[in-house]
Amino acid sequence: MKSVFTTGEVADICQVSQQTVIRCFDSGRLRGFRVPGSRFRRIPRDSLLEFMRENQIPLDNLETGKKRVLVVDDDEAILEMLVELLERDGRFEVRVARGGYEAGLLTQEFQPDVIILDYKLPDVNGNHVCRTIRANPTMAATRIIIISGVADPDEIAMLREAGADDFLRKPFQIDELIARILRLVEV
Repeated sequence: MKSVFTTGEVADICQVSQQTVIRCFDSGRLRGFRVPGSRFRRIPRDSLLEFMRENQIPLDNLETGKKRVLVVDDDEAILEMLVELLERDGRFEVRVARGGYEAGLLTQEFQPDVIILDYKLPDVNGNHVCRTIRANPTMAATRIIIISGVADPDEIAMLREAGADDFLRKPFQIDELIARILRLVEV
């Protein structure tokens, strides 16, 4: 997935002239950066998404049609299984992170529609990841499904308070996970 766009690419995506994009960039309405030593402007994906949403520009030309899912778990077997099954479904583009720090970096770059998050990660717990994502206004539309084999009702309530949208106890059926993803993103 492309993470930085030229003004010409943004013009094609937004279906406006390149001059309109340049004017929006120069006025600060479209955030980005100039390539050092040149006049070329570049627009990061998150800035483009924000600009498109603010101006009610359909995201159709930017999207692949697949819902972006970030799976965060430290168990390689679970990661492999989820990636294989979600990609085989055909409606999802999947990335993985093995810890909270990596999840934070990928969330900014990948802009997932849904994060499937293991509650007990080696570096941070699910509460912290949820709060971090919810503190970022550009991630307001991102949905979070917590998966865990060890969470009592009080912990589940805490996770929901921290920003989790759903909770699924391990082991679970992949059909149930897919149904919950689709319900959250309203496909």
